[in-house]
Formats: sequence, C-alpha cells, structure tokens
Amino acid sequence: MKLTTITAAVLLTAGAALAGEVAPKDVAFNGGAIEASLTGAPGDAAAGAKIMTTRSLGNCIACHEVTALKDAPFHGEVGPSLDGTGSRWSEAELRGIVVNAKMTFEGTVMPAFYKVDGFNRAGDGYTGKAAPADFPPILTAQQIEDVVAFLVTLKD
Repeated sequence: MKLTTITAAVLLTAGAALAGEVAPKDVAFNGGAIEASLTGAPGDAAAGAKIMTTRSLGNCIACHEVTALKDAPFHGEVGPSLDGTGSRWSEAELRGIVVNAKMTFEGTVMPAFYKVDGFNRAGDGYTGKAAPADFPPILTAQQIEDVVAFLVTLKD
C-alpha cells in the first residue's frame, strides 16, 4: 500500500511540474521575443554554459565565439560573437532567439532549438525513407531557460 501511495505522489508531482512547461507548439512570440519562461522555473547559468559547449546539446560555440567560455575548444566564426549579449538583448529577446532565431532574424542559418514541426523532409522524394513525422526539440524547455540564464550574464 505504501508503494502505491508513494508512486501516486511521485506521478502527481511529476505531472504538476510538467503542467507548467510550455510545449513547443504553444510558445507565444511577441515579435521575436518570448516574455514568459517556458518552465516557470529560473534557468541555471552554469548549466547553460555546459549546454552551449556540449556537442550533443546546444553546441553554440560551434558557430559563436564566447570569451567567457574560452576554455572550450573550437569556437566558431559563422555567427556573431555572443560577448555582450546580455547588454544588447533582453531576457525575453534572448529566449526568442534561442527558441527560434528565424522569428527575429529572417533567413538565419541558426537552428530553432525548441521547434518540432514545419521541417522539410526530402527523404520521401528521393529515397522514400523520410525521418519520422514527429521530431523532439533539440533542447528541452529547461535547457532553453538555462542557456538564456547564461546569455544574460554576458555583459559589456
């Protein structure tokens, strides 16, 4: 009986935590900005720095230089330097850029890190083996908040 009660409590708690998370298709843009947190929880700047330097996650430094992350190898030069982004952009604007930069910068090659639809699937036209219809976002809502928390620390 205790196991059932504990299991139910864990499931209810997990459900409540997820209930506050905004799904990728439900993100509300205001211009290119996203005013509200995607999770309702603050981001962790240290975790954001890790996401930005981890190849299997955001890997932001593959395209951008970030002086604060100088210990990470192979900073890119495709995108602009991210130094001073916390002085140039608001938290809401940074959130919007990370979620889907095309909402702010039309034609950018920066990937949308919290998008799950609207992709071109050329596989069917050429091989008949297109990727599955549902893609998960590159980053979770909390990972987006963590990256934004780090970016706002980058002041001039």
